[in-house]
This record gives sequence, C-alpha cells and structure tokens, in this order.
Amino acid sequence: MAKGKVLKLRKDVPATWEEALQQFIWWKQGEQKSKRTIEDYRYHVTRFFTNHPDAYNPRNLKKCVLEYMAMECKPATFNLRLTYLKTFFKWAVREGIFPENPLEGFQKKKDEGRVTEVDTETLEQLLSLPDRTTFAGLRDHALFLLTLDTGIRPSEAFSLLIDDFNLKNLEVTIRRENAKTRETRTLPILPVTANAVRELIAARHPAWKKTVPVFCTQDGTPLNRHTWNDRLEMYSRKLGVKIWPYALRHAFALTYIRNGGYELGLQRTLGHHSLTMTRRYVNLTQADLRAMNTAASPLNSLLPQRHRVRKRR
Repeated sequence: MAKGKVLKLRKDVPATWEEALQQFIWWKQGEQKSKRTIEDYRYHVTRFFTNHPDAYNPRNLKKCVLEYMAMECKPATFNLRLTYLKTFFKWAVREGIFPENPLEGFQKKKDEGRVTEVDTETLEQLLSLPDRTTFAGLRDHALFLLTLDTGIRPSEAFSLLIDDFNLKNLEVTIRRENAKTRETRTLPILPVTANAVRELIAARHPAWKKTVPVFCTQDGTPLNRHTWNDRLEMYSRKLGVKIWPYALRHAFALTYIRNGGYELGLQRTLGHHSLTMTRRYVNLTQADLRAMNTAASPLNSLLPQRHRVRKRR
C-alpha cells in the first residue's frame, strides 16, 4: 500500500467468511476459471477458516494466517496454500474486506516435485486388473489406457463426452471449458485406446443422453476424483504398489521422453503453459542420462570409430 494512503473498509462487507468466499467464487467463475481451479479455491479457503474461525476479524487475521502457514507440511502443500489464499486475500483487500494482504511478501518454498516412477511390469499388471465383464471395469480399463496414451488430467478425462472423441481419426479433444489452462487441445490416441473407448460407449445404457460423460459411474452420474481415488486404492491393494491418479500422468511423461519424444511436444500434450512445469513430471534416472549421452554425444561424429583386433593367445 502506498505511503500515506489509508484504506477504508466497506460498511457493506459480507457478514461471514462463507459469504465472502461465495462472492470470490462468483468472481473467479466470471474470469472463466476451470471447475477444478474453482474447487481448489473453495477447498483451501474453507480449510483455513475452518481451522481459524476467528480469522475473519481483521484484528485476528494476520496472527491466524501466520500460525496456519507455520504448520509443518510438505513444500508442495505450503505452496498450494500460499497460492490460493494469497489470491483470495488480494481480492478481499480490493473489496475493502481486509486492510492488507497478510501473505504479501511470502515466497514459495523450493519444491523438487514428487518423484513418481511406475515400472513397466506394474503398469502391465494394472491394465490386467479391471473386470471387463462389468461397466466399471470397462471404464477403468479405458481410462487407464487413455491416461497412459495421452497423459490427460483426471479432471479433463471425467468431462469428456462422446462427441469429444473422433475414433475414426484416432483423436480426442479436450474442450476449452474443461481444460485446466482454458485452451482447447486435440490429442492423438492409439487404436488400442480407441477400441477400449468404443467398447465402453457400446456398453452405455440406451437411455443415457450424449450429455452423460464417457467416463461415468454405472448409474450414469459423473465420475469425480474421490471415486477415482477409491478405485485406484482398490487396485493398489491388489498390486501391492501405491498408485494414485497423477502417477499415471507421470508415467506417460517419463516414458514419452525415454522413447525419444521432445520436451515441446510433451508440454503441448500435457497442456502446460511452460516447460518448467513439464520438467517436474520427468525424473530421468542416471542410467537414462547415460544412455542418452552415449547415443547423442558429439564425440560420436567428431572422433573416428576404432575397431581393435584382440590379441591371440
């Protein structure tokens, strides 16, 4: 705040933090933020005020925020709290609800990212687990294939409709309104993925309309991250290996690079605005780097290859 300026709080501020949060959510919806982003804002703001119910009083806010941010947690968790709460408080200051943003000047913690690598054998076993004699099994198998084929975000996959698939041309389109980055992107898919999706669509109830998502429950209701987490928990117990939704996205990214894919192609496929985020998905091992260097080293072309004859005994 500029020196000498005194911000006067509005007299008509929302009476409760719940009312303030709802106004903030409407604001973000007006900015065309994705459903997942809106859910994350709601979750983090609600979690803060639930833990500190007295924080809506401007006199208590800073103390409560400092206490909340001082809680021990992983860098990634700290950074998420900082990002969503800082934006909320910035809006609240602009609306005259609070005199200042208590998180102004806070910096993100260095986060190396969550190292995730699922070996090929585990992925093969995972693909064999769904009971494809049931609708849920067909859905899970098709969703596994689609994620490992494209790296699609779970929330984006849950929103896909029949018309988003062009199975003849082997493509799937993630519409702007459902993409986290709010940009439409069309991804190629392999025939095996297209066949699994085609089989899933054929198993739908004839009464379901096209507005029912492709990856839905057996009752035709939208699949959500909680239900999908539960399904992966079930498969993890059978595998004896912990698998969570984003582990499959990581597996796609890592395998894509190992198989010779380019970073820019991976960035576009994953739907990232920058390569910085894309690189966090790729955790190449020392063996990977050694193999790449052996194949790509300039010395392969600069120095002549020597072929020695072994000494005879």
